[in-house]
Amino acid sequence: MIKGCFINNKWVETGQKLPVLSPWSGEKVGEVSLAGGQEWEEAIVAAVKAASVFKSLSSLERQQLLAKLAAGVKERQEELAQMIVAEGGKPITYARGEMGRGVVTLTLAAEEAARIGGEVLPLDLTTATKGRWGLTRRFPLGPVLGIAPFNFPFNLVAHKVGPALAAGNPIIVKPASATPLTALLLGEIYGQAGLPAGGLQVLPSSSQMAEKYVGDDRLQALSFTGSAAVGWRLKGLAGRKKVILELGGNAACIVDKDANLDLAARRAATGAFYQAGQVCIAVKRLLVHQDIYESFKETFLQVLKEKVVAGDPRRQETVVGPLIDQEAAAKVRERVQEALDQGARLVAGNLGEGTLMPPLVLEEVTREMAVWREEVFGPVVVLAPCADFPQALEMANDTVYGLQAGVFTNNLAHVWQAFETLEVGGVILNDSPAFRLDHMPYGGVKASGLGREGLRYAIEELTEMRLLALNV
Repeated sequence: MIKGCFINNKWVETGQKLPVLSPWSGEKVGEVSLAGGQEWEEAIVAAVKAASVFKSLSSLERQQLLAKLAAGVKERQEELAQMIVAEGGKPITYARGEMGRGVVTLTLAAEEAARIGGEVLPLDLTTATKGRWGLTRRFPLGPVLGIAPFNFPFNLVAHKVGPALAAGNPIIVKPASATPLTALLLGEIYGQAGLPAGGLQVLPSSSQMAEKYVGDDRLQALSFTGSAAVGWRLKGLAGRKKVILELGGNAACIVDKDANLDLAARRAATGAFYQAGQVCIAVKRLLVHQDIYESFKETFLQVLKEKVVAGDPRRQETVVGPLIDQEAAAKVRERVQEALDQGARLVAGNLGEGTLMPPLVLEEVTREMAVWREEVFGPVVVLAPCADFPQALEMANDTVYGLQAGVFTNNLAHVWQAFETLEVGGVILNDSPAFRLDHMPYGGVKASGLGREGLRYAIEELTEMRLLALNV
């Protein structure tokens, strides 16, 4: 039973409470204790103590620990999915999908814990160094601070917890204030499994309170997922610790003239609008070859009409649920209205009301407009023609972000051209940029981040390589 902050395998209640509200109904679905300075200090002390325990665990012991955590999550998978719907407004189909992925993420972390290896290097490359060899090995960094967003309240927490524990690092998780209950439930599962105290701690708190500890030298790494503005500010506060940033995106999806239009329309529609577009790799700019533009548009709009249902997140058929809160919805509406006032044309959808906005498609958007240049974190996509494939690539790169891009084409030369030209962390062929499997290297360039997630790649970020030079 969740009773407060999860610190050192115990529930710690505080005097400051935060109600958790449903984005769909506005009803109170829970309440959490907010951690203050005393709770943060207790958690950091516990994490430092736990670091010596985790550092001494064998590969097998770390693997077994994570396998036990994954099994506990799997047993309560449906409960967690319902929690995601209640506090985050994510449609139930996608909440269950997230929990399926979350179990896989922790299971893969357990497998990777047994595969953290190194290299043997020849150091006998000169006459004077004959007989010398080098060995490399990865060592845990120490306590990690993980700051997670609201849009994937379990799986993006798991992407911080799994690699940290696999590498032998304890972790303190600061969940999003809008969706803290899911992360606290993971803490409960950790404690009930009898796993080492201080290995996983969950501290709901204000952003201002968490920022005070970003620069604490006892924490050896910061893993942050959220907005670009906040992420880069935190990097400046982090001092000498390792920093992993998974930030915003403004993903382009290119539809070449030889693409399968039905496939492109279906995948782009889902990639743009699932979870109300509150996904950093959601399709934001749909760039279509001018020769097929009208045909594609007709197919795309028909898919929206028939398949992309907006409404109650508890319904199986819902694709577009509510935005996370009224403030987020107002920000999206402001960006759309600004574009309309500047000459953009509304092709589908409307501004909706409350926290709900139906799928919205804009045409005749110029590159100076904010809806082109910035990340609009909502169910909004820009539809634009391009003269040829090189122009599509240039248009896709016309943003400060670079997380992922999608390319629909059957032209192998264009595939390679896109891979070499697009300024992103990942190019997704014949699918939308919203495609992600949890073992993939995942991260961005430019304003979209620093470092990579994906189990093995995150473990590398959360360990330090050490060389042993042997003179035998």
